[in-house]
Amino acid sequence: MTKQVVRAATVAALAPLPGHTLWDLGAGCGSVAIEWLRAAQDVQGQGATAIAVERDAGRCAMAARNAARLGTPFLDIREAEIIATIDDLPAPDAVFIGGGLSSGGTALIEAAWARLAPGGRLASNVVTLEGERGLLDAHARYGGTLTRIAVSHADPVGGLTGWRPAMPVTQWSVVKS
Repeated sequence: MTKQVVRAATVAALAPLPGHTLWDLGAGCGSVAIEWLRAAQDVQGQGATAIAVERDAGRCAMAARNAARLGTPFLDIREAEIIATIDDLPAPDAVFIGGGLSSGGTALIEAAWARLAPGGRLASNVVTLEGERGLLDAHARYGGTLTRIAVSHADPVGGLTGWRPAMPVTQWSVVKS
């Protein structure tokens, strides 16, 4: 699950707008797609669409429960292998790659990039060195911004309080020209 601070930075990078379509690839529990949908409402209540692609049935079920609980029951959740389903999806205005980069990520980025229209936004978050290698390669090829997000939370240390760091997240974001 994308943690709150990282999720906020990710949704900001994806710049949700009413009428736009997001692909959330490797959606996990659906948190980025759900926040995208919630952020994209206009004053008339019109919003965006989001398609969450996840290969694990349990995660798909969790994403559906989360979407219903958080006011976005219309989130389109597809249980499928990510790379195999991209050609069947409607063209995106934004793409979030949350899973799948550590195993064959370059092919996933290339496939998503090919379908993304000029002006479209792509963002991806990783915590592993293998995933980071994929983002470094993508950054070298497509440009964009690399950001390291490191978050710590106050936690008891004996009778005192100290900072406990979460794993840092490397984020790559880019707008297709």
